Amino acid sequence: MEYRKLGRTGLKVSRICLGTAFRAFWHNQSDEATCIKVIEKAVELGCNFIDCANYYFAGRCEEVLGKAVAAMGKRDDLVITSKVWSPIGEGPNDRGLSRFHIMREAERSLKRLGLDHIDLYLLHHWDGDTPLDETLRAMDDLVRQGKARYVGACNFTAAQAVEALWVAEVGGYDPLVCLQNHYNLLSRRECEPELLPRCSRHGLGMITYSPLAIGLLSGRFRRGQTPPPGPPWSGGQYEFEKAMTPQADAVVQQLIDIAAARGCTPAQVAIAWVLDHPEISAPIIGPDFPAQVEEVFGALDLKLAAEERAALDQVSAWQG
Repeated sequence: MEYRKLGRTGLKVSRICLGTAFRAFWHNQSDEATCIKVIEKAVELGCNFIDCANYYFAGRCEEVLGKAVAAMGKRDDLVITSKVWSPIGEGPNDRGLSRFHIMREAERSLKRLGLDHIDLYLLHHWDGDTPLDETLRAMDDLVRQGKARYVGACNFTAAQAVEALWVAEVGGYDPLVCLQNHYNLLSRRECEPELLPRCSRHGLGMITYSPLAIGLLSGRFRRGQTPPPGPPWSGGQYEFEKAMTPQADAVVQQLIDIAAARGCTPAQVAIAWVLDHPEISAPIIGPDFPAQVEEVFGALDLKLAAEERAALDQVSAWQG
């Protein structure tokens, strides 16, 4: 396993981050024991970076992660993340980035995880209803209290990230050390024009989620075909026909062609493409079963040739 410093920090994280949203668990297609085996397999393969959130399965994913960490006895070797912002109830303060919500949810996450601190605590989304200095002061207090080691943000635009860095500098608050955003061969526009350059300029790490576009880039989905059974594409949560555009299908075909020539899987090629970007600290993978962990970690051994990277860049290019 290769490890990389997270942005300008001295913290070293594995080149692949394990996501623990466990969609199959949410939909009763997996169980707690299987989720724990997924975590154990990833750690066995050298992963030290594990992503979670208070929102995932109403906190149950944090509980499962906590049980796995306790059972492995490797807490001190792992970098554990969680997040705050998402709605967790119907009350007026059950969402957002107010000081009230952040401090309360941090305590609840720590209890579910069975930890005394979260290594990387992330703002899950931008909150336009709360002053940014209130949010960053609360996060700074968590760091000062020892309940968080580092802070970051998810789904921020480049302008929002820069504003957060400026407010933190002016206020003397602990700054964001990384961003977490959506990025894959079918979704390049969000990161490439501004976010990735800003990360490089300001020393921010970048963790990217959904490198396989929720399975679309696995090679199992093709335009005009019925998607395989199971969530989310066959469960009505997402519109498969709308997502699998002619361009998306062309990207999948290119992945299949490269994989066939290299003796690997399309999913490994798709993840290798993300790993090939020096600005990206680690993509987050979302396996539901141990065998899927082994497959996606195989991308670490795949180095794309220049012509393969160029072919993928060309077929997935966004317009405008």
